[in-house]
Amino acid sequence: MALTATNRVLAEVIGASEGAALRAKQAALVVSGIAALAVSAKIMVPMFPVPMSMGTFAVLTIGAAYGARLGLVTIIGYMLVGMLGFDVFAKSTADLNGLTYMMGSTGGYLVGFVLATLALGLLAARGWDRSPVKMAGAMLIGNALIYVPGVLWLGVLYGFDKPILAWGLTPFLIGDAVKLALAAVLLPGLWKLVGRARG
Repeated sequence: MALTATNRVLAEVIGASEGAALRAKQAALVVSGIAALAVSAKIMVPMFPVPMSMGTFAVLTIGAAYGARLGLVTIIGYMLVGMLGFDVFAKSTADLNGLTYMMGSTGGYLVGFVLATLALGLLAARGWDRSPVKMAGAMLIGNALIYVPGVLWLGVLYGFDKPILAWGLTPFLIGDAVKLALAAVLLPGLWKLVGRARG
């Protein structure tokens, strides 16, 4: 699959598009994106069999809305804030944070966040975020890029003979299906609003 950008992403069509105003917009998007990631990581929606964290939803939608480059800057900024010891991850606390937390059982998923952000940005630049079906496909790819390193890291930490899929994958699939459906409606819906505003 060629990854040459053929479309602009949402962040590129809203607001300033050149000069100092563009740089100010991008800085504001990065700061607000880091804040959104930190807040959404702490939002737990009651769900069976485990509560649904909105952190992955924020990661994937920011990747699609910001594009690969700005999304990558944002997710790396988020990781740096967490590395400095701020309580910005889903299960980090005042006592368990920073590199200690990041190298624990969540470490592989954090690597996956970076990979998924990049992938969603590249796919959005090819217009996948404008179609509900393609956006759902992009979310599936993004989730796979989060889970593969996440589950592999659990195996490295605890042993591949342990039930790592039951620990780090299957309990979250229902929640992920809900988030996939939400993103598949949200991003194309935002594009429709942009089109109407410009019409």
